[in-house]
Amino acid sequence: MTKYIFVTGGVLSALGKGIAASSMGMLLESHGYQITLQKFDPYLNVDPGTMNPFQHGEVYVTDDGAETDLDLGHYERFTSTCTTQSHNWTAGKIYEFILQKERKGEYLGKTVQVIPHVTDEIRKAFRTVSDQNDIVIGEIGGTVGDIEGQPFLEAIRQMRLALGVQNTLFVHLTLVPFIKTSGELKTKPTQHSVRELRAIGIQPDILLCRTDRFLGKNIRSKISLFTNVPLDAVITAKDVENIYEIPLVFAQQGLDNIILKQMNLSPRRRRLSRWKSMVKRMKSPQDEVNIALIGKYAGLHDSYISLIQALVHAGTAHRLKVNVSWIEAEQLEEEPPEEVLKGIDGILVPGGFGSRGIEGKIQATTYAREHKLPFFGLCLGMQCAAVEYARNISGFPGANSTEFDPSTPYKIFFKWRELKGVQDLGGTMRLGQYKCQLERNSLAEKAYRKQTVFERHRHRFEFNPQYEKPLKDSGLIISGKNPQYGLVEIVEIPNHPWFLGCQFHPEFKSKPLQPHPLFKSFIGASYAYRCQKNKNHSSS
Repeated sequence: MTKYIFVTGGVLSALGKGIAASSMGMLLESHGYQITLQKFDPYLNVDPGTMNPFQHGEVYVTDDGAETDLDLGHYERFTSTCTTQSHNWTAGKIYEFILQKERKGEYLGKTVQVIPHVTDEIRKAFRTVSDQNDIVIGEIGGTVGDIEGQPFLEAIRQMRLALGVQNTLFVHLTLVPFIKTSGELKTKPTQHSVRELRAIGIQPDILLCRTDRFLGKNIRSKISLFTNVPLDAVITAKDVENIYEIPLVFAQQGLDNIILKQMNLSPRRRRLSRWKSMVKRMKSPQDEVNIALIGKYAGLHDSYISLIQALVHAGTAHRLKVNVSWIEAEQLEEEPPEEVLKGIDGILVPGGFGSRGIEGKIQATTYAREHKLPFFGLCLGMQCAAVEYARNISGFPGANSTEFDPSTPYKIFFKWRELKGVQDLGGTMRLGQYKCQLERNSLAEKAYRKQTVFERHRHRFEFNPQYEKPLKDSGLIISGKNPQYGLVEIVEIPNHPWFLGCQFHPEFKSKPLQPHPLFKSFIGASYAYRCQKNKNHSSS
């Protein structure tokens, strides 16, 4: 029988429930158990796809094309689970499903209510991923006490009643702040948070106490006494420099064994050696490399969380610390690139939507091409690479994407649904995993070390096949294409140490123990550029 762990949060948002849940999943997986994780968000949006990145952060994309919460990225990076549409549920998605059933008459005229109809659908959603998994970890978004989260908390209370104590576990993440003026750790926020949870019928089995230091036995005993949680189940969720240390902090306190014991599961030999080695490499780099990220949302790093983690993974593979310079694209429209990009070893232009800052990104692309600086363009970054090449090398002045300039005389990119033979796919974006065939001896093939790859997409505009021949004739290398529709997936340029743009988002498939090949190759090339630059500087 599948067992369920429910992770809730109290006191305030952004305590790190997603990483805590992922860390538990990683530890349980290290014992040989088959696990998966789900995210339940109480907001009324159907999915995060149309939400502002400044408010919500990154939109993560799964193989099957779901636009999901960024926590699903943590789930995949920490564990071997492959998330799908069934791994991310919002109140909007639940209510939409219920209202569709009501309009079809499936409730046979009954009054549709939060209990039992909404809670029943939430409970069904938990079971959508239970097949072939020993344990499902369900993260409940928001904070205990939020009015919109009450149906989700009621649903997990009912799950405990239906499945029993040994098949369900409540883990509550809370805050134990250190007050500098008094020099004390304060347990009152945790006490109040647990009281809120108990008022709706949920007694937490384990407390994860977010704090900046390990909690002593006296503090843990006090928390245990006032929350009715056993002393050994009061766990310090200590602040760390590197998120990949968190499973090790939990393992040090025996969290995984506590979970297994409470759920009547046999502890097996814990296998953490590879993870420990990876964390050690991250914490002891042998050198560093400087990467400029030319973004539209540089002020909010959560908008690029998978991207940053992919750079960290690639840096670890080379024993390098990756220093990211966050550069607003609009800055390059006003200041000389040689000033803004001084000291940079590689340029990365990430994905995004809309025309703001586009000319700045194209300026950065030109600079990288002309100065032989390693360049990596993702999704919109690939558009910039091809448009820049069309304008300055292929002889198409004013070339652009119709996303940025609908009246451009040379439409290098336009909406994919307008392409012949693709209309039947439906929707406005190409979402999810697609096949890509690589050209032999290309930079991409050398990075991947194979000719066929599968990558995740999230975009509306595609390379216009009308311009494939003229751009190739002027030297552009089209090194990757989707064989089903003939869509251009990867472009490169000749006579350059490392210059590649891809239509997909490789960052979604990078893991700390399996760095993405393109990121790994890019960081390697950027470090080679840095070494050569330092060598030239020393000799002069």
